[in-house]
Amino acid sequence: MARTRYTNYDNVSTTKSVREMLKWSKERRGKVKDLTNHIPQAKNKQINQLQTNRQLFSITWVGHSTFLIQMNGMNILTDPVWAYRMGLQKRLTEPGIMMKDLPKIDVVVISHGHYDHLDFGSISKLNGNPTYYVPVGLKSAFSRRGYKNVIEANWWDTFDVNNMKISFVPAQHWTKRSLNDTNSSHWGGWILEHNEKSVYFVGDTGYFRGFKEIEKHYNLDIILMPIGAYEPEWFMSSSHINPEDAIQAFVELKGNTFIPMHYGAYRLADDTGPEALERLYAEWKNLKLSDEMLKVLAIGETYWV
Repeated sequence: MARTRYTNYDNVSTTKSVREMLKWSKERRGKVKDLTNHIPQAKNKQINQLQTNRQLFSITWVGHSTFLIQMNGMNILTDPVWAYRMGLQKRLTEPGIMMKDLPKIDVVVISHGHYDHLDFGSISKLNGNPTYYVPVGLKSAFSRRGYKNVIEANWWDTFDVNNMKISFVPAQHWTKRSLNDTNSSHWGGWILEHNEKSVYFVGDTGYFRGFKEIEKHYNLDIILMPIGAYEPEWFMSSSHINPEDAIQAFVELKGNTFIPMHYGAYRLADDTGPEALERLYAEWKNLKLSDEMLKVLAIGETYWV
């Protein structure tokens, strides 16, 4: 039986040829990057408060695309990855919270199946018995590992969880975990809504027209937006948004607070975390956007909303 293969809006392709892969490899060998300048850790981590908090709304950046979101009395994780290696690369920065220090997790949302967003080694060590919300096509990967509380979602699906809405929305990306499963599961972002507050976890994406469509359906408050793994842009732009386009997407989404992610933990492309932040700050200033709308978190820092 043939597998379903999922696609992007307008059938935008992220497939790269062997020639393009070799061209990128040649470019990378010619670049010298400073990998000793790291994204800082938070100085005053609030681990004890996070372990006991069931009232206040908080967002803590663990690193890369992993956040602990405390909302509506629940502990929610996005793309939980604590892995110290990603392929041949070592993790550049320590996770902001050690797994042993996490509170009991109620909900996990997964954006897609790439290994830097779905790490079963990390999931197996989570505290609690969470429900997993995953893109359509990915449930079987959980089921064969014994996970039963798994709910699949298509784009625009919405779930009611203890008076909180969880919605799966489009992104422009792709996925692959083995030789033959390219795009056999979907990809997207997750929006959490409760009491007129919302968090949009964008996931992994290139810039695409879907941002304007998402804005028509949701009143967005806090946006967790990727800014890294964009270089070289001729190769990466279809699947990884650069800092300037990330800001453009934020403007189109009409959000209130921009929190950057997907930078500084793993070297997935040729840019570095500090480079991504430098470009983000420069474009923010160039567009004369309010400083109050940009919240750049240190690793392990908690934003009390």
